[in-house]
Amino acid sequence: MRNLVFIASATILCALSVSAQQTSGTQSTGQDAATMEQRIKDLEERIITLEGQVRMLKSAPPAPPAASTPAPPVTAGQAPAPAAAEAQQIQGAPSGAVTQTQVYGGAGGAAAKALNPDISVIGDFIGAAGTGTVPAFAQQSPFPSLQMHESEVGLQAIIDPYARGDFFISFGEEGVDLEEGYITFTALPKGFVAKVGKMRSAFGKVNMMHNHVLPWIDRPLVSTNLAGGEDGIDDAGFSIERIIPAPKGLFLEATGQVFRGDSGTGLQTVFKSWERKDVSTVAHLRTYKDINESTNLDIGLSYARGYNDVGPDFLTNLYGVDATLRWKPLRRSIYHSFVGRSELIWSQRQQLPGEQRAFGMYASADYQFARRWFLGGRFDRSERSQLANLTDHGGSVVLTYWPSEFSQIRGQYRFTRFAENKDTNELLMQVIFSLGAHGAHPF
Repeated sequence: MRNLVFIASATILCALSVSAQQTSGTQSTGQDAATMEQRIKDLEERIITLEGQVRMLKSAPPAPPAASTPAPPVTAGQAPAPAAAEAQQIQGAPSGAVTQTQVYGGAGGAAAKALNPDISVIGDFIGAAGTGTVPAFAQQSPFPSLQMHESEVGLQAIIDPYARGDFFISFGEEGVDLEEGYITFTALPKGFVAKVGKMRSAFGKVNMMHNHVLPWIDRPLVSTNLAGGEDGIDDAGFSIERIIPAPKGLFLEATGQVFRGDSGTGLQTVFKSWERKDVSTVAHLRTYKDINESTNLDIGLSYARGYNDVGPDFLTNLYGVDATLRWKPLRRSIYHSFVGRSELIWSQRQQLPGEQRAFGMYASADYQFARRWFLGGRFDRSERSQLANLTDHGGSVVLTYWPSEFSQIRGQYRFTRFAENKDTNELLMQVIFSLGAHGAHPF
């Protein structure tokens, strides 16, 4: 456009100079003056017409780029083609300027971010104070005075239209552990859903919960004595589940799992694999029912079987029943709610000199009395899986404050009477905070 304006201006100046020369060579008569005047008017009209054409060119949308064959790749040390420099000068860009070129193919900045998984970090800090000592053969581990209990890093993403991946890495003061890491296949035929990797087993309710999801700071005695403690039945294997059609609005879900056969350590050992064939199995049947618009009931039946740490010929069988009652009024759901939980577990452990049978249970209630405040209590009773005729009892009162959905502050008073007639009175404090996008946990 600038070139067009320049050419028009040069043409007009040349015409004016020629006219001036012709006029100076003749006598200035009235007729010559009239002719000159007419020529100047003609030239002014031409300038006005050219200016209008320039404005129209500026306001017109840019033409689409013409299709061209891609240039061969430039190798190291090879100068760019002269055509690129010439095109840059024709477009009016300064000779030393760096222009942004459009890249076809590959992932741009926004697309690259979309390919990254959802990343989250959840911190769990615990402090403890109190009196009493835990007996040497008790399966409950005491909390230290101050502890960064766990820092859980979660990586979750959709892999493709047929699967998703979930990884949860636990960083503690004593090391790093893969808490869970599995792929879920969500598009299998006949409504089946499969998981492959390391995961928490579907035995009961508490075993499936991560630490930051628990409504208490600790885990119940029955989980500690019979189901592997904090890590629980958590092993490498595969799982398959399916929703079973049921009448009258009843939800039924069946889950079957096969694991390597190693769960728990020390006194909390549940299963141990001595050979490749010593796998453990878990089966779970869950039923869910809406009682009304504000209340629902969730009941589960569980079974687990595997070899224990006594030897390759000794089995452990676990049976469990869990129930959860939830109440959350629709109109006041952010201010009031109630959750009642209970779980019963029976253990049959083959050992010397004979089979050891143990029973344990807990019952808890949590009531939300304000928008950010929760008050709860829990009763514990459990025998020990490896030592006969030893029963531990306990109780807790819990107060939780939620500053937001990304943090919790919790206080818990815990009383425990061990089978050795030793009592502990403890005051526990917990701070939980979440960074990033963390996916929902099982309901």
